[in-house]
Amino acid sequence: MANNEQAIVAGGCFWCTEAVFRDVIGVETVESGYIGGTVPNPTYKQVCGGETGHAEAIRLTYDPEAISLAEIYDVFLGTHDPTQLNRQGNDVGTQYRSAIFPLDDAQNAQAKAAIARWNAEHEGQQAVTTIEGLSQGRQTADWYPAEDYHQEYWEGEGQRNPYCLAVIPPKLMKLRKSFAAKLKDGKA
Repeated sequence: MANNEQAIVAGGCFWCTEAVFRDVIGVETVESGYIGGTVPNPTYKQVCGGETGHAEAIRLTYDPEAISLAEIYDVFLGTHDPTQLNRQGNDVGTQYRSAIFPLDDAQNAQAKAAIARWNAEHEGQQAVTTIEGLSQGRQTADWYPAEDYHQEYWEGEGQRNPYCLAVIPPKLMKLRKSFAAKLKDGKA
């Protein structure tokens, strides 16, 4: 694990994004949390209220020998709708924005390249995914882990939650269809 790297992305509800990346080869851990806002140590209720400026996001720890950052960004952009500004489906507000939070200049360049790739592959559509933190001339935004009950949500409570049952399975099907070669054993 000494050579593992991290990436932070926000693509709507973190329960949904976390569920997708738990099935991706090379992804060691996925942590739900909050980033990009102004209130230190925000709570779920505060972030959902849309007043803190935070996005619901996930922080991935991954093995770059098993999956590249470019591939992670491609899976990210390919499993949510990056054309929706400040929303994903019925989840509306800046807390549900599509965003990449690069941890250094190399990740910033990879994020720009991934968005350009997505736009080129989807003629007539434009991703509104933002690149936040370094792209705004400051250090990466502070990361705040979400409350414990949000971690691994789909594996537990999520499979009994009507919202999750409506939203997560289509994202997982999209993952299996578009990124089958990047799935962990037994997930195809």
